[in-house]
Amino acid sequence: MPRFSVVVPVHNVQGYLRTCLRSVLDQSYGDLELIVVDDRSPDGSPAIVDEFAALDGRVVPVHLPANGGIGAARDHGARLARGEYLLFLDSDDSWTPGALRAIAERIDATGRPDVVLFDYARAHWQGAVRRNRDAPLFREPGPEVFTIAERPELLDLFTVVWNKAYRLDFYRGGGFSFPDGFYEDAVVVYESLWTARTITLLDRVCVHYRQRRRGNALRTPSRAHFAVFAQYERLFRFVDDRPELERWRDFLYGHMADHYLFILRQEDRVPPSARAEFHRRAARDLRARRPAGHRRPDRVPRVAAALLTWAPYPLYALYSRTSGPRARLRRRCRVWRRRLRRVLLALHRRLLLCRPLDPHLAVYSAFSHRGVLGDPAAVYRKARAIAPHVRGVWVVGRDHVDAVPPGVEHVLPNSRAYRRVTARATYFVNNVNWANDLVKRPGTVHVQTHQGTPLKSMGVDLLPYPGARRGFSVPAMLRRADRWDHSLVANPHSELVWDRAYPCGFTSLRTGSPRNDCLALPDPGRRAAARERLGVAGDRTLVLYAPTFRDHRQDGHAPTCDLELIATGLPADHVLAVRLHPSLARSPERGLALRDLALAGLVRDVTDEPSVEDLMLASDALVTDYSSLMFDYALLDRPVVVHAYDWDTYRAGRGTYFDVTAFPPGHVTREDAELAKLFASGAWRDGESARLRAAFRERFCVYDDGHAAERVVRRLMLGEEPAAGAARVPAPGAPRREPAPGAPVHDGPARP
Repeated sequence: MPRFSVVVPVHNVQGYLRTCLRSVLDQSYGDLELIVVDDRSPDGSPAIVDEFAALDGRVVPVHLPANGGIGAARDHGARLARGEYLLFLDSDDSWTPGALRAIAERIDATGRPDVVLFDYARAHWQGAVRRNRDAPLFREPGPEVFTIAERPELLDLFTVVWNKAYRLDFYRGGGFSFPDGFYEDAVVVYESLWTARTITLLDRVCVHYRQRRRGNALRTPSRAHFAVFAQYERLFRFVDDRPELERWRDFLYGHMADHYLFILRQEDRVPPSARAEFHRRAARDLRARRPAGHRRPDRVPRVAAALLTWAPYPLYALYSRTSGPRARLRRRCRVWRRRLRRVLLALHRRLLLCRPLDPHLAVYSAFSHRGVLGDPAAVYRKARAIAPHVRGVWVVGRDHVDAVPPGVEHVLPNSRAYRRVTARATYFVNNVNWANDLVKRPGTVHVQTHQGTPLKSMGVDLLPYPGARRGFSVPAMLRRADRWDHSLVANPHSELVWDRAYPCGFTSLRTGSPRNDCLALPDPGRRAAARERLGVAGDRTLVLYAPTFRDHRQDGHAPTCDLELIATGLPADHVLAVRLHPSLARSPERGLALRDLALAGLVRDVTDEPSVEDLMLASDALVTDYSSLMFDYALLDRPVVVHAYDWDTYRAGRGTYFDVTAFPPGHVTREDAELAKLFASGAWRDGESARLRAAFRERFCVYDDGHAAERVVRRLMLGEEPAAGAARVPAPGAPRREPAPGAPVHDGPARP
């Protein structure tokens, strides 16, 4: 008997069916039977079903003699199921790699519950992948196993059966079956959740729910949408027959009202000729089924619900027809309010700009207002220590306010407080650009810290790479960069790049990177404290894997190395920690293999760690692809491995300033097996690694001596000239050490 029975109904999906079936059969957990039910499909789908059945004995092909709809096809497959658990999958959707293993492990960990509810992501036809907007519900604290009465908010999730695994004995014992017609999922979903005694959640994206450009039956005007009345009639009978479910009557009524209104409001559901009839039947149901003392849910519009329930169709139709003019009027009012607000804000800003600058006020921001981070944070901390008369105020986004350290003054972007401080501040420190409407006043000092040493093309050098600047205007960026007075550089390579990539007239300061001060001169005990917070014992070797963003992918994520292969291949005393690029922290990809491996204890997911400097200090080696972290990490003089598995693709899509595979900070690998072998053999920290790292440090760690932030504060806020010999910084015009042969300083695009 297989562990899982997977039922896939098939009708007119020949373009997607192979992808769907492969996603099931290629699962790493293979104890399954795949029941593929051909619902008398007129296209090439039946041949595909037979093709897969001939290739894999786990496929159970079923060819129905007549088309009965998706519900009947699912019921037929469920009757044939022999597995311990039953799952449904629509034939144009697909499973993510490792999904079935994650479901199996969750079942084992929670004592074989009646229902396992897992997450999904919408896979749009143009390539974008967006995780379910209700994904936070899967992470909320609560019991591991529960009834729906303990987590009623889960009833508001998308009512589909393909994001659930049902224990087959429970499913058959409950007598669940799909009704005919549209909206059939809701019946099985509600009946099963209401009666399940044990439910558990799996916080993982297991299904890619395909969003077709055209061809969705539910978005086709027809009388088939009248089936919704029969579905709710059956659900109310289900509640009527079971007194213990009486508590759900009010919820069901509110959901029914919301559903009826939704169908009527959509132009691609009920045909115009049938709308009056749909309205009459909806009103009859709503009047007849209204529970005593029912309170309208917040999601149901008050006026529309009242007109649907009590008014004749002409009045409802008039209200609906005027919704366009009313919406246009509301939009016009919003436009005029915005215009008036802009005028008032401009006047307020102009009045603020009439006030004198505050010579002791500095404003900081980092990573588009994500918090007290990076180089600006290092400058801020040093200013508090040696220039306490300079008041520092941070601009922090609303979503990141909770992470601001105690005692740090901060304002929200575009708030009144923000306008006040940005109008009067003398110093502006940022590692990205300030907003377009920020006015640079005479006497202000704008400091651009950047975000590390550049390997990938930046600024005007992005012009030959349209994919890398998608949604990004280089001229607009240069207008913002024209406000820079000083650009901090960490090495001669960075200075050359910033000068050509941002032709804006700023002055380069050879200070080093302030954020790297803690790497060049680490605080005693900081490494141990970081390792303790991460739960890594002092005698274990921590390997940090930090891949970068991929511009040639719409979601920015490229398949990483086989983390499971690497993690299992490491010696027993090694720990693999994975830090995705911050822009991918909420990516659906994070809910796949990385989450599985983290839950299994094979890797540590440290993407949410606020301080990447702490991660670098805590680790013993860095594995990366093309992240600028390699330049910072070299300061620690610890092994670095460049895993360049898609170097040619990355270089063609983004452009780079030099070939990091020819002048690397350590060993370079191209294949996952090669990387695994490198760590299993211990060669990652051999003499060749040390030699390459020394040459890399000599080229890129010239100015970082642990005093970069102090140099910035003393020169720009205290007006002090740098003391002779105070830092390992070559004087302007002094000869610079040339890079090693074969390692050009810049082999990127020609100057625009």
